Amino acid sequence: MSRGPVFSMIVLGAVFACSLPVLHGAESKTEPAWRSLPLITDGKVGPSWVHVGWGGFVVDDGALRTECDPRGLGLLVYRKERFGNCQIRVVFKSKEAKSNSGVYVRIADGILERAREPGAAFERDAAGKPSRESGQRMQVSSAREEGPWFAVHRGYEVQIADGGDPFHRTGAIYSLAPSSAVSKKPPGEWKTMIITLAGDQIFVDLDGQRITMFDPKSLELPPQKQWYEPKREPKRPQAGYIGLQNHDPGDVVWFKEVSVRPLPPAGAK
Repeated sequence: MSRGPVFSMIVLGAVFACSLPVLHGAESKTEPAWRSLPLITDGKVGPSWVHVGWGGFVVDDGALRTECDPRGLGLLVYRKERFGNCQIRVVFKSKEAKSNSGVYVRIADGILERAREPGAAFERDAAGKPSRESGQRMQVSSAREEGPWFAVHRGYEVQIADGGDPFHRTGAIYSLAPSSAVSKKPPGEWKTMIITLAGDQIFVDLDGQRITMFDPKSLELPPQKQWYEPKREPKRPQAGYIGLQNHDPGDVVWFKEVSVRPLPPAGAK
């Protein structure tokens, strides 16, 4: 082979090699931008959110804080739109490791109509334990999908509670898919959870680490074990509402950001 073609190939190779970082940088700049869903407007819970069930949320130092009610759980739903394939970024912190809350995704149509129907209420003794009778009424309310129970059975909860087992701790798809790790940050520090909705699948990253992968079509889904766990059979929509849960008294959790963006070019990988 003559010197000319060889020299040309070397030059081309050098140019291509040098261009790789540029191309990589160009790709990173095309990442879709995050769009904030305002939590607070004029010092109050933003008007794009509606509460379903008991309790609520209050503004606390620039964030929303759960305001739990002994009568039962509640859910703050973003009512302006439904979300399909996308990523949801949630920045939150908990008062204690056991503080219980959650982020709901893919909630079916019908949740907004439950805003004025909280469902059954717990009656508790001085120690905070629900009475047997009110517990039975709550089970019936759950089975009927009343109030926030509609979201439990017609959506998916990404759990917030560091003290639970892998199927019931932060990042798990509650009782359906386990989280593989817990955050190294202690209670009281802000944590970032990114929930990726890709087709039927859900992926959860906590502080930059992939901890949960969920496929509702998997043959290894565990059965429902408790009445308060979600029903398995209803098919959740790929495009649904999202919500923030308030749980029992003492379960204090703050949320300072909820943002969404389209799936990046690499999808869920």
